[in-house]
Amino acid sequence: MKWFEERLYEDSAGGSYAQRFKIDRILCDEVTKFQQIMIFETPFFGRVLALDGIIQTTERDEFSYHEMLAHVPIMDHGNVKKVLIIGGGDGGVLKEVLKHKKIERVTLVEIDARVIELCKLHLPSVNSGAFESSRVDILIENGFDFVSTNRNLFDLIIVDSTDPSPSSKLLFSRKFFESCQACLAPKGIFVNQNGVPFLQSYQFKNTSDIIQHIFVYPRFYYVAVPTYVGGHMALGHFSDSNYSNEDIDKIIRRFQQTELDTCYYNPDIHQSAFAAPNFISNLAYK
Repeated sequence: MKWFEERLYEDSAGGSYAQRFKIDRILCDEVTKFQQIMIFETPFFGRVLALDGIIQTTERDEFSYHEMLAHVPIMDHGNVKKVLIIGGGDGGVLKEVLKHKKIERVTLVEIDARVIELCKLHLPSVNSGAFESSRVDILIENGFDFVSTNRNLFDLIIVDSTDPSPSSKLLFSRKFFESCQACLAPKGIFVNQNGVPFLQSYQFKNTSDIIQHIFVYPRFYYVAVPTYVGGHMALGHFSDSNYSNEDIDKIIRRFQQTELDTCYYNPDIHQSAFAAPNFISNLAYK
């Protein structure tokens, strides 16, 4: 019997905590110049993607993270036409973005082409053919470099990255956040993932400490993802326009008009997702 053990929280938990997955079959296990890519089958979570030994997504629970990363900012904005996704090589957030028929163009920037190739092959249920859409442009390049030189404007920028690592740590830097702000159209929104604050308070606090000096209206919202253990994951919602007072009736109307087929997201979840327990709120903007 083979088991996969994720030790993401080894440092924060003093080496005393890990999670394990029983492996039925390994579908791929290769090392690129950027990272180790592993996709394997499990009895309960279905197929699982791990990068450098860290769980990225599973067939069973991918909907919660991908739906919230995509639909919350799109519903808040109300008129998203152009989207930039940095990372997201599994195609899950791309699939959710494309559910909005009014969106005209999506640019996906992924540093590692093999992630896309292997996820198309082994995780088709996660991306549902999204990479083949005529509305999508796929660029294989460094996301940090892309926003530093890009001159196009986007209504929404989604950063679906790994946790800070040698290949992704710049995606949590002040320079990157400032470059993303410069790439936003008027009323644009920038969202990203900031780990699970209970076990990754350093990652959450790093973002909040930086972002409050860049965007006029920085906020966080939260999503429960079973395989991102330790409690709710924090997603950043940053803009120079104020979306904090969006009327729930407006969100309901947009949701009904879009006719979204979702497993996690709905207007009530949208509204409540911005509420945080005190131990998380006390980390932000201090």
